[in-house]
Amino acid sequence: MDDLEAELGRHEDQDVDDDDDDSSDGNSSRSSKRPKLPLVIPPYEETPNESGFHKTSRVCLEKIRDALLHHRWQEAAEYMACYPQVLEDSDKGTGMQPRKELIWRISAEILHHHPNSKLEDYNNIYERMKHSGLKHYLMICLEHSFHLLLNGHIEDAKRQLSAAESWRHGKESAAQYQMTKLIHAYRSLLDYIIWCDKKFTHSNTEDPDDNQDMHNYFRQASVNLKEILKNPGIWDPFILSYVEMLEFYGDHDEALKVLNDYAYDSNFPPNPNAHVYLYEYLKRQDTPERKLMKVLKILHVFVPSHELMLEYSSFLLQSEKEKDLQKALGVVLEMLDFACWRSNLDVWQRLKAVIEKLQLRKDWEDIVFGKMAERKDWWPTLHFTSFHASKDSKENPELMKVKKSLTKILCPDLELKYTAQQLTKRRT
Repeated sequence: MDDLEAELGRHEDQDVDDDDDDSSDGNSSRSSKRPKLPLVIPPYEETPNESGFHKTSRVCLEKIRDALLHHRWQEAAEYMACYPQVLEDSDKGTGMQPRKELIWRISAEILHHHPNSKLEDYNNIYERMKHSGLKHYLMICLEHSFHLLLNGHIEDAKRQLSAAESWRHGKESAAQYQMTKLIHAYRSLLDYIIWCDKKFTHSNTEDPDDNQDMHNYFRQASVNLKEILKNPGIWDPFILSYVEMLEFYGDHDEALKVLNDYAYDSNFPPNPNAHVYLYEYLKRQDTPERKLMKVLKILHVFVPSHELMLEYSSFLLQSEKEKDLQKALGVVLEMLDFACWRSNLDVWQRLKAVIEKLQLRKDWEDIVFGKMAERKDWWPTLHFTSFHASKDSKENPELMKVKKSLTKILCPDLELKYTAQQLTKRRT
């Protein structure tokens, strides 16, 4: 819609003088102009030298905008059938490329929402826009392949990307280079999808020809998927696809290298998912707990509320090191700092188990007090109000039982409404 507004035009900002009496005050150092405020963009006005063709195009675009804003898709489609004539304008100004992109974007939006749109309609508009100019060719090919993929036409989507891979025009720009890399990656992702289908078929038939065909798709996909790690970014679905294929063929060293590079290479942006994928892979390979704990320790820094922190606290609880028990207490308390875990029985039971093991030490009260010192002002409001007591007693009595057993340990100096609510209920 921003492109549509730009095409319709914008009025230039106008300065508004401040005519208040205060502006004439000699003691005032304020500017004589009011701050500029955003104004509603008015309809594009007729220009002095506007031709009949330009006027028709402008009015048509206004009608399209109005129909889009009110979700009148059939009306928008009827007007849109006429608007592409603007591409035949003999006055080839600087606005031609924006118009081409505008037609592409609006047409796709109408087809996406129109109840009677067909795949042939999408194919027609995409093919027409690809050959109307060169600036957006690769992007349109990529979007076209997405639409084909969503409709189950995997081979057609791959053909679109294969054609885009070999497309060249003039001197390759940096933007074109990046887009080409992205198309390589998505084409390889389609090879992976086909490989998955072949794997399923092979598991049912055990035909050696199917096995060779499947391996060919693996080799095609792996070439570009491996190249992804040379381009820093967030590549989660591509990495997972590559690792799954490597794991299937037993190349565990390469799979582990890929996941380690993705998680720990400083050239890549911080990505908690990379550590999750590494942990899940190591777990599937029956890796010793100490190595699993190292991965979860880093994940804890990124996302202390992650669900895997429950497993991390379990490892720490089972550890023989005294410091690990204190870490386990901190990990569980940090999970409960987030409202998403507030009513989770497993987390509260884990907290109780950690504290029960801590109580075997003489200094357990000092340890708990140290962890709760920074929480005493807001934890009762988060977990131990009369509202929580009423809610827990109705929805999860077991949770209420666990929390009640911890109130005096976590907040020994406070009279909590959570326990008071339960006492009142008992007396009644």
